[in-house]
Amino acid sequence: MKISSIEYASVKAYDELLDQHLRPRAVAKPLFDYLSSLDEKELQDRRHAVEATIMAMGITFTIYSDAGNIDRAWPFDVVPRVMSRREWEPIQAGLKQRLTALNMFINDLYNKQQIVKDGVFPIEVLKGSANFRKQCVGVTPRFGAWAHICGTDLVRDSDGTMYVLEDNLRVPSGVSYMLENRQIMKRIFPELFRTSTILPVDDYPTQLYNTLAALSPRSGEVPVIVVLTPGIYNSAYFEHSYLAQQMGVYLVEGSDLMVDENDVVYMKNITGLQRVDVIYRRIDDDFLDPEVFNPESVLGIRGLMRAWRSGNVAIANAPGAGVADDKVVYTFVPKIIKYYLDQDPILQNVPSYMCMYEDQRDYVLKNLDKLVVKPANESGGYGMLIGPRATQAERDQFKELILNNPRNYMAQPTLNISTAPTIIEGQLAPRHLDLRPFVLQSDKLYATTGGLTRVAMRQGSLVVNSSQGGGSKDTWIVEEDV
Repeated sequence: MKISSIEYASVKAYDELLDQHLRPRAVAKPLFDYLSSLDEKELQDRRHAVEATIMAMGITFTIYSDAGNIDRAWPFDVVPRVMSRREWEPIQAGLKQRLTALNMFINDLYNKQQIVKDGVFPIEVLKGSANFRKQCVGVTPRFGAWAHICGTDLVRDSDGTMYVLEDNLRVPSGVSYMLENRQIMKRIFPELFRTSTILPVDDYPTQLYNTLAALSPRSGEVPVIVVLTPGIYNSAYFEHSYLAQQMGVYLVEGSDLMVDENDVVYMKNITGLQRVDVIYRRIDDDFLDPEVFNPESVLGIRGLMRAWRSGNVAIANAPGAGVADDKVVYTFVPKIIKYYLDQDPILQNVPSYMCMYEDQRDYVLKNLDKLVVKPANESGGYGMLIGPRATQAERDQFKELILNNPRNYMAQPTLNISTAPTIIEGQLAPRHLDLRPFVLQSDKLYATTGGLTRVAMRQGSLVVNSSQGGGSKDTWIVEEDV
């Protein structure tokens, strides 16, 4: 067993590792020592305490199925993921670099399209974008930022390289679970927080509020900020209400807002109408404004796009930001960073193949049994093919999909994604995981210290999404002793 190839080994194998003269990374050793001092009953007691805490705090998510919508308690594993601050700092810098370049890219696409004219970004990719909104052409939001909140998914390969798996720039979710995971761990393992310097994540609501407040079109006044939710039946409603509460802002649905004849947004309340300055929207573009998008939408606000284009209200993330939230656009991000910032990317993309190009498409079709194939605009782990674990019938089906719409598909090698010890049926076992840090941009840049670690609870699975059976862990960025 090579310690360098995993996050840290199973606690169960700790004595075996010592016998082989192998040591866990120094940053994880206090955790190893502590967990190895707990017997099975103590570990189970902590697990039961976690489950009781989750139920008491009402931390849930919704699974949509043919049988109906099911609310489930948040799946949480008590063994945290640990990284050192020295390891985290370049990752944090890479996240900020990436979002800066992506916002410059989005702003360029809706204005001069210089990157297309210079031949760096293909016009055919732009023309095939499902998330390019012609209604946003000619707009430059404040600070040139379109994606104000980004959730970037990271994975570590067996060689230790941290790769960006994808960028989530439309309505990224999960940050409330990152915050709640930390609160749970503080309740269940207070002794570990006394003996280790674990960097905090608790400032995120304040940072989010400051990011949104900076967007307000009315300078010099305390901005009125609202979180726009589709309602209680949305799978992320817990997060919407949680963030609104933590920031001290209003939680609203579309029916609570209106746009007047002067293209100003107002909120209806018991005292009358109150002007709204900033909308943190948690609904997709298609449902934002029935006047310009889906005319059947009852979730949005008629006239909202007029108000936004007039500069009377800020929307985060801005409509149209999803043009960069495309798995084919993702393959161009290293070039995008170089073009706008004249810098090499700090974080690497997973090597990728674009099916829109004949030679790369031929390679993908010949190697479907070795590759992961993803559609451009799906999320949540849906609509993709994990070739080595697919049946021949599934691979044949994807071959037809690719041939019918090559622009819509890209492929990547199946990475040997790192694992971490996870409690499965009372025993510690390795499970694959990813990491979603959150990055904010308006007048300033901010990246969380760590993020939401998501873990595939089924043996051998690479799918970490909670909607498909995944769980989560607290992520510890630890200040090492010098």
